[in-house]
Amino acid sequence: MDRLCSLVRKYIAAIKGYALSYLSSSAGRIRFLLGTPGMVALDLDSTLKGLFQQVVHYLENIPKPQGESISAVTCDLSELRKHWLYILMIVTSSRSSINIRHLEKATVSTGKEGLLSEGNAAYNWSRCVDELMSELQKHGSLKNLYFYHHHLTAVFRNTMFGPEGRPQHCCAWLGVASSFPECAFAIIPEELNKIGRDAILYVESLIESIMGGLEGLINILDSEAGFGALEMQLLPEQAALCMNALKISGHSAKSPKAFTGLQLPGHESYPESSNPVKMLEAAMQRLTSLCSVLNDMEPICVLNHVFVLREYMRECIIGNFRRRLLALIRTDNGLQRPSIMESLIRRHVSIIHLAEQHISMDLTEGIREVMLTEAFKGPISNLPMFEKPADLQIGSAIEIISSWYIDNVVQDVNGSGVIFVPSNNCFRSSKPLGGHFADSYTDVKELKSLICMFGGYGFDKFDGMIKEHIAALLNCIDTALQANREVLEGLAGSLNSCDHVDREASLKQILDIETIVGFCIQVGQAIAFRRILVEAVGAVLEERAPLILSLLSGSSKHLPDQIPEKTEMKRLRNVANGIGGIPVHDVEWIHLVMEETGAANSICWSLLPYLFAAFLGSKLWHSTSFDVHTGGFSNNEHCLARCINAVMAGSEFIRLERAEQQRQSLSNGHVGEMVEPEMLSRGLVEASIKSAMQLFVKCSAAIILESLNDINRQSLVPKLIFLDQICHLSPYLPRSTLEIHVPCAVLRSLYLQYYGTTKASQVVTLVQSPRLTPLISLAHASPSFQQNRGGSTPQSSTYDSGHFSSSTQRPQDVTEKQRRNVRRSGPLEYNSSRKVKFVDGSSSGGQGPSPSPPPRFPVSRSGPLLYK
Repeated sequence: MDRLCSLVRKYIAAIKGYALSYLSSSAGRIRFLLGTPGMVALDLDSTLKGLFQQVVHYLENIPKPQGESISAVTCDLSELRKHWLYILMIVTSSRSSINIRHLEKATVSTGKEGLLSEGNAAYNWSRCVDELMSELQKHGSLKNLYFYHHHLTAVFRNTMFGPEGRPQHCCAWLGVASSFPECAFAIIPEELNKIGRDAILYVESLIESIMGGLEGLINILDSEAGFGALEMQLLPEQAALCMNALKISGHSAKSPKAFTGLQLPGHESYPESSNPVKMLEAAMQRLTSLCSVLNDMEPICVLNHVFVLREYMRECIIGNFRRRLLALIRTDNGLQRPSIMESLIRRHVSIIHLAEQHISMDLTEGIREVMLTEAFKGPISNLPMFEKPADLQIGSAIEIISSWYIDNVVQDVNGSGVIFVPSNNCFRSSKPLGGHFADSYTDVKELKSLICMFGGYGFDKFDGMIKEHIAALLNCIDTALQANREVLEGLAGSLNSCDHVDREASLKQILDIETIVGFCIQVGQAIAFRRILVEAVGAVLEERAPLILSLLSGSSKHLPDQIPEKTEMKRLRNVANGIGGIPVHDVEWIHLVMEETGAANSICWSLLPYLFAAFLGSKLWHSTSFDVHTGGFSNNEHCLARCINAVMAGSEFIRLERAEQQRQSLSNGHVGEMVEPEMLSRGLVEASIKSAMQLFVKCSAAIILESLNDINRQSLVPKLIFLDQICHLSPYLPRSTLEIHVPCAVLRSLYLQYYGTTKASQVVTLVQSPRLTPLISLAHASPSFQQNRGGSTPQSSTYDSGHFSSSTQRPQDVTEKQRRNVRRSGPLEYNSSRKVKFVDGSSSGGQGPSPSPPPRFPVSRSGPLLYK
């Protein structure tokens, strides 16, 4: 209101200066008109003549401002106006001999304004000299604008949203509302209530429009036409086309076909490209000026209501950020890629920081509160607690993301063919998931973006939802164990007694074995996905808090081996497990899930090795094949190895831990009567786990090798590779355990056919021969037979944990290579890293040492193994 009044005072000063100059000049014109022949002929009486002389006298004595402020000039022209009114009263009276028509006719012949026109003009301009300021002082509260507040709203909207509007000026209309109640009469209470209610609604509607304009300015800058246009000025495709054009001839570089639909690099500096930049500059200027005015504005008081614009502005910016966050998570096809999600959030936050420079408040804290709320819902006091309340709700954003990952990656509810790729440590799919393939969502870099956005609490909620899914799958395994208890006991007896007939009958009696295998594969998928998520957490900590990462990783190696562990030790181990600081990561996590959910309680869990061994008799193995590119199977059977390793080890942990707890509870009151046994340690638990894993391998090998026939011999290769992968994966299962039951030459021959003499893109198909058993056809084929299987262009590859590289050789080099490697009795050499390598020499001489042949062994199917 003060600003409006000061603006009016400036106009009043300008009008007053013009009025004084006009009145000074009008004195001479009126004196000239009084001396014209027409006026002399009228023979005015003394009264009328004296009044005219008084008017001229007042006009000639008006002060003339020279070098001083117009506002400082003071003069009272009320007497001038009073004398002019006397003149008008006389000439308009019927008793007067001189009337108004006589004056008009006497002076109109001069060709200028008549005497009456000059006098009336002087009368009006005299009011501009001494009455405007008094009118402003009288109506300076602008309270009468209440009766025009609908018109004010229209003017405000044009000021706020018009193309030529200035949003920072619209805030002045809010200050008017505090004077509206002054228009009401105190003796009429109903009028005060009505005017007060209208004033409050007026302020609320204007504040809503102002905040809507503020939100619109932010969203304009955050749109693809705003800063997004600057980010995409030069597309990667344009740069690639330009580089390709430079490599070839100049004619093709100038060809329009090479740049179909894309502009050449450099168009960003064209004159027409400056329009978006000008639009951004205008939007930024409007945003910063509006934020400055809102921040400096005093609270608006209307009756008993107080409106603080700064608080409205903070809620608007933070609320808009929350809505934008929830909107950018999803796309039309599904979930947004985490890396794109993070870049969009960073862009929006940069705009908020731009506005924050003109606001005396911390908006960054509000952004953190939003991200924390979307990752964790509930009282902030519950955040540092390890035991969360049962009714605790998680954030909506992380819930959407976690549910999508579990449904589409772990469960694959849409049937997109999602499989885990050990060689690249991510998931792949045959069909897109939400506009992209699975590897675009499950790569470590993508999951790092999720961790950077939602932090540790977001990871906790994500981890909690995966635990719930794993707990449901473990419950299914428990149900399967209880439903097939008698059959599994019979299978155990037949395996121990080597009864082939009873074993086949028991395998056929297991209920829904394919369904159970599918549940266990889901468990393995969840374990693999969580491991990638934990690697992302460790990578983020290594970049941003390396000291904390090293502290947790180092302290986890020195935790006591006592079982059951103390609560503090469990918490520290769980935290270290969440950042990948524990070697047996999968086992510790499954152990934690079983402990929290009460799984592995039944005695039926002692039959778990036999159930897992029975999986090798499933029909799923007839439809799978090993892929040398991924290091896994086509239907995700390799995830079953992770499930078997983690679930079997975790169940042994739970069984021995509960037995130790029961022993300690029974011995509390009878310490003197009982002999204290050896304390349970992790070494004893690991020994028990190794025994269970060895039992599983023994039973699996018996089921695989003793049930071969011409029908299921096609599934022999993936089953044996599966057992070898379990030995490579599990720290509790040495590879020598598998060698006891499966000859080393068999495994060596399998890997030779995959990586040595066949193309990496082809899958090995066993030759059906009624005369040769599968073992003889694989392990004791002659070198010439292996050479013929290689094709006309043999290749040699390197097998190194799923990563393979090929090099071209001459045919004679490859033949010699095959004769050295493919031997009837040569066992497979495993070193400490459990890798099988076939290193090729260069095709040209003199470029490196030639490969030395592998060590020769005497002819024996179970020759010695070299372990380092």
